[in-house]
Amino acid sequence: MKIFELLLLALSLYYFLIFRPKAIKEKKRRQEVEKKSNPQAQPASPVPPAAPIIEKMVACDFCRVRLPHSDAHEFDGRFYCGPAHLKLLNKEGFLGSCKQVLSNNYDQRPENTVVDTIVIHHISLPEGKFGGHAIEDFFCNRLNPKDDPYYPTIIDLQVSAHFLIKRDGEVVQFVSTLQRAWHAGASTLMGRERCNDFSIGVELEGTGEVPFEQKQYQVLQQLIQAIQVQHPISAIVGHSDISPGRKQDPGKYFDWQYFQKISQIPEQKFPFGLTAR
Repeated sequence: MKIFELLLLALSLYYFLIFRPKAIKEKKRRQEVEKKSNPQAQPASPVPPAAPIIEKMVACDFCRVRLPHSDAHEFDGRFYCGPAHLKLLNKEGFLGSCKQVLSNNYDQRPENTVVDTIVIHHISLPEGKFGGHAIEDFFCNRLNPKDDPYYPTIIDLQVSAHFLIKRDGEVVQFVSTLQRAWHAGASTLMGRERCNDFSIGVELEGTGEVPFEQKQYQVLQQLIQAIQVQHPISAIVGHSDISPGRKQDPGKYFDWQYFQKISQIPEQKFPFGLTAR
C-alpha cells in the first residue's frame, strides 16, 4: 500500500513539476508559430482615441465677438460675423469690404470736429493711365521716380485720401475716417476753411478727360451709404468746388445728376448743384 502511495506521489510531482510546465511552454510556442504564420489571426492592436479637434477662434473686426473660423466671413485677412458687418465702418473708422493700404500721410482732426463733408477727386498714375499700384505707392510715399518721367515732379509731395475707387470698382482705404487725410489742401466750403479738418476724401481713378465707369458710381454710392452710418454727412462736393481755380477734379465727366439719381441722396446735400463742371 505504501509503495502505491509513493508511486502516486511521484507521478503527481512529475506532472506538476515537469510535464505540466513543459506542456504550457509547448502550447505557447505553438501559438507563437501560428501567429507568425497567420498574421490576420492576430488580435488588432487597440486604436488610441482620436484627439479632439480644437477649431481656431477669430474675432469679428467690427464688433469683436469671437466665433469659430469656419463660421466667419473673411475679407482681406480680416474676419466678420456676417455680410452686414463687412459693409460697415468699424469703431476705428475702417471699412470692412475694402483693401487696406495704410498711409502715414495723415494727422489728428481738430478736437470735437464733426465730419460732415465728402470731397470727390480724380487721379491717375502715370498720368492718363489706369491700373497698377502707382496710386497706392504715391499715397504711401514709396513711388519710384524712375518708373515714369512725371514721378520726379511729385515725389516729394506727401498727400493721401481716405479712399480710392479703381476703374473696376475695387476700394482701397488709406486712412481712417476718424483721422485727417491730406487730400484737399487750401480749400473753403461755405465760409469754412481747411476742408481736410471736417471732410472725407474719395479719389476716383480717372483723368477728367474720359467718363467714369458705371461700377465706380455704384461703389461710390455704397461707400457713402456706409460712411453716413457713422458720420452725419450733409455735403458732397468736388475738389474744384472747394478749391476753385486751383483744382478741376472730378471734372466735367463726373455725372452729378446720374449719381444723385442712383444714390437717391437728397439734392440739398449737393450744395453746388448737379450740373457738370
